[in-house]
Amino acid sequence: MIAGLGIDMIEVERVAAKIGKESGFRELVFSKNEILYCEAKKNKFQHYAARFAAKEAFFKAIGTGWLEGTLFNEIEIINNDAGKPELVLLGSTIKTIGALGIVKILVSLSHIKTMATAIVIIEK
Repeated sequence: MIAGLGIDMIEVERVAAKIGKESGFRELVFSKNEILYCEAKKNKFQHYAARFAAKEAFFKAIGTGWLEGTLFNEIEIINNDAGKPELVLLGSTIKTIGALGIVKILVSLSHIKTMATAIVIIEK
């Protein structure tokens, strides 16, 4: 049963500026796997922005906003073997989010030169 839906949209340039200006921002927000993935892309900031939007959409979908006991870099967006994005929880965030009874998380990403967006659906 669908228990939550979240959507977020962000300007690619905002994410690029944060990564360029603020030391440690990238590591605070993105997992090591996400950083490796994005850095390998020609338009890396579009990929960073889409993942940032997915994390924001996830918190909207669970209906609480950011929760104590969760870290942005422990909410990881990976691509499965077919290229489909998946949202994976890591570290202490698994335990915190696990208490919510979520059984499935669906995510969709989209980006263009200037904008990135993501939608997350939570099933319980």
